[in-house]
Amino acid sequence: LFPCPDITERNVVALKEGLVYAVEFSPRSGRDLLNVAKKRPNIIPIVEDARHPHKYRMLVGMVDTIFSDVAQPDQARIVALNARYFLKNGGHAVISIKANCVDSTAEPEAVFAGEVNKLKEEKFKPREQVTLEPYERDHAVVVAEYRPKKKSAAS
Repeated sequence: LFPCPDITERNVVALKEGLVYAVEFSPRSGRDLLNVAKKRPNIIPIVEDARHPHKYRMLVGMVDTIFSDVAQPDQARIVALNARYFLKNGGHAVISIKANCVDSTAEPEAVFAGEVNKLKEEKFKPREQVTLEPYERDHAVVVAEYRPKKKSAAS
């Protein structure tokens, strides 16, 4: 599941195997997404608001990974909602956090920590966090595992 506004020919080169459900809310970007999907049969375009996964639940099966780059203040909630519907237990979320889009009055590190805490409250276990400095200012990417599988006593 790929709720993000910028799935284009450039950034889907690596997505050659498996299915990509690409969710886009903006009508203009949605048209661009539809054009990309015409050339890429493994991209399933969904022109809908990612805040309402119930509206596209009949189109999407269970997924291994959710990638989110939505630049919204409620991004962690959007990811959690979609995870409840579509993300397999033990699956991963990769979230690009733009601090100024979440809270422009707080320090970026505080915003990142707050978003990670929101994910923890939604049964995610953070695995990695990387800032994108010097390439992007006040941006970070967080990788988190959803409902991690419990390790058995035998392993």
